[in-house]
Amino acid sequence: MATGTTINVRYFAQVAELTQLREEAWPLEAPVTASDWLAQLESRYPQLAPVSRLQVAINQYHATPSAQIQPGDEVAVFEPVTGG
Repeated sequence: MATGTTINVRYFAQVAELTQLREEAWPLEAPVTASDWLAQLESRYPQLAPVSRLQVAINQYHATPSAQIQPGDEVAVFEPVTGG
């Protein structure tokens, strides 16, 4: 569960398989952009590279790379979904 100094990160589909996690608490002392946070994610889980292909949702809303992630937020990470 996220607190004032963490975010709750949820991983879906291939991202969950590559990290071998469905969710984890991630320390976050100050706001960070989604793109900067994804770079941190890639440092922790290099197998996710390139992270530029990944999508992020903050508190269940799709986020742009410039969106701010705040301490206490829920962040979901997933690959783009294509229809057919």
